Amino acid sequence: MKKKIYATALIALLAAAVNGHAAPAREESEAVPVMETVVVTASRYAGRIKDLPVHVSVIERRDIEQATARNVPELLRTQTGVQVRDVGGNGRTYRVDIRGFGETAQSNVLVLVDGRRINQADLSGTDWSLIPLERVERIEIVRGGRGGVLYGDNASGGVINIITRGGEGPAVEWRVAGGSYDTLRSSVHLGGRRAGLEYGFSAAYQTTAGYRDHSDSQGSDLGLNLNHDVNDHLGLYLKSGYHTDNTDLPGALKQSDLAAGIKRTASLNPDDFADTDDYYVAGGAEFHFGSASLASLEASFRERRVFSFASFAGGTFEADTEIDTIALAPQFVVREAVLGLPNQLTLGYDYSRSEEDIHNILFIGVPDKKFFNLEKENHALYLLEEIRPMESLALSAGIRKDWVDFSFFPANGPAAADMDELAYTLGGNYTLSASTQAYISYNRSFRYPVLDELFSFMTNTIMTDMKNQTSDDYEIGLRHAFTPGCSGSVNLFRIDTDDEIFFNPAAGNQNLDGTTRRQGGELSLSGQFGPWRAGGGYTYTDAIIEKGQFAGRQVPGVPVHQAVLEAGYDFARGWSVGVNGKYVGERPFESDFANAFDDQDDYVVLNAGVRYHTARMDAFVNVNNLTNTKYAEFGVLGGFPTEPAFYPSPEINVMAGIKVAY
Repeated sequence: MKKKIYATALIALLAAAVNGHAAPAREESEAVPVMETVVVTASRYAGRIKDLPVHVSVIERRDIEQATARNVPELLRTQTGVQVRDVGGNGRTYRVDIRGFGETAQSNVLVLVDGRRINQADLSGTDWSLIPLERVERIEIVRGGRGGVLYGDNASGGVINIITRGGEGPAVEWRVAGGSYDTLRSSVHLGGRRAGLEYGFSAAYQTTAGYRDHSDSQGSDLGLNLNHDVNDHLGLYLKSGYHTDNTDLPGALKQSDLAAGIKRTASLNPDDFADTDDYYVAGGAEFHFGSASLASLEASFRERRVFSFASFAGGTFEADTEIDTIALAPQFVVREAVLGLPNQLTLGYDYSRSEEDIHNILFIGVPDKKFFNLEKENHALYLLEEIRPMESLALSAGIRKDWVDFSFFPANGPAAADMDELAYTLGGNYTLSASTQAYISYNRSFRYPVLDELFSFMTNTIMTDMKNQTSDDYEIGLRHAFTPGCSGSVNLFRIDTDDEIFFNPAAGNQNLDGTTRRQGGELSLSGQFGPWRAGGGYTYTDAIIEKGQFAGRQVPGVPVHQAVLEAGYDFARGWSVGVNGKYVGERPFESDFANAFDDQDDYVVLNAGVRYHTARMDAFVNVNNLTNTKYAEFGVLGGFPTEPAFYPSPEINVMAGIKVAY
């Protein structure tokens, strides 16, 4: 209750403080052809999608405003080739998958905020609640393993870069929304520019009872972005964020529970919870020299603490975990002609160090208290060369050398381990016409074991037989602009992964003893036709384990077929309507590597919304799961004896709200 009062009071004070000197609101920008859109993720600096040998999509601020999504993962559901699974049903815990990595997606999809990685050094993966949707300026999604050279570990499936809002836009933007399951959201964003300083400050609060029993969650967020142009050559910036939440965990419902009449909204784990506090600060400088070259340096610090409690048959488990991470990233981008040819050379060094302190209490009749200190230190050098030998042809090649050192305390036997890996990329982009580009690329990416995959807490020993995971990624694609407002793309991909790291329910964390092949294609279309807007996509993914003990089996959690569709109409006088839908095909339950059980059911979910927009005000009503489909995004094997278990997804629900800009 104190957190709720604090957050609400803070938002009110901010709105009152700036109300007297706010600048007028700006109209939304005109639609930009997708191939002319500038992205930063695929090259770690600004570049056009049309010049990149990879499938990239961008969710712009105007798309976010028109969407029915309540958070970043729900927004990602609308993207071709992206699978999202809501575990708790309260919008707090998600798994986001690209290119069919299934239950290991949290360690194979790299998530960045303003270019800074937020994947954790342990199995906790990505906390998607860290950046509220109101603070997001745009989201860039790079599919495939190209990010392995530029960002290193965890990028085998793709990279998602969440870019936060700065000082552009309305000076003050206040939002409030409420709806089903006693959900309330409130936020304020303050932005502007004074004396060369661009600033953006945001505060947000959310509370919900959740769709299921015992899935309550409440959280608060603060964010700060500062940018200062010292002169024409030097720019400085500072970014920071704080997130806190208290969330109840409803747990899974087994197939036998539902057959016995347990309601899909019920919880059989009424005492489980997780409390989180997470903050970061990142600062840096960017110096421009020559005709268009630059040098940059960023340093960051993050502290994350989670206190959790879980119950299981025969006992309970309590954990107090803190992870501190520091990172340093100098980079040079040289844009100077070579032999008269346009050329861009990116050279950089990445350093990070994560220290995790864990206090565990396992209770099975008597308490068993343990303390662990785990550390991971990473160094890497990378280089990416991009050159244009002719006006219609762009070529790129890059390499990364990566080293990591692990240490563990206490340990029975060796207390340290070190690993290293190479990543590289080759790509070509050919302009067939002013509206058509074809591309081809090869990427080699990797993933190290995370701290709690490499170390056994049961025996206090390092798993010395654990290997790095490597992936070879091949892709060919075509992009075409039919008209200035209508474009599409199609691509074919194949990813061969060796020594894939996974959790075997029968043997614990280990490497697969056979190659995993993921191959398929993605088709995307989008366009604006007068007052009409429409888009959609289809993904085919054949994810098969080719050799070893699970030879011929489908990768758990990965559907062969997925499709997305969205459409909208803009009426006169500011009114608009929109609808979007997602189809997810049948897929094996997570942990079912033997494919011993029937597949989890496919489902279709439709959402719709009505919006009223003026220069200073937005009001909306969104209806999610319009057809009241009974489905579960997330299913896993569990219990004893083993059987399918589900985390039921929300039925029909409504959100309504208003945004006011000054």
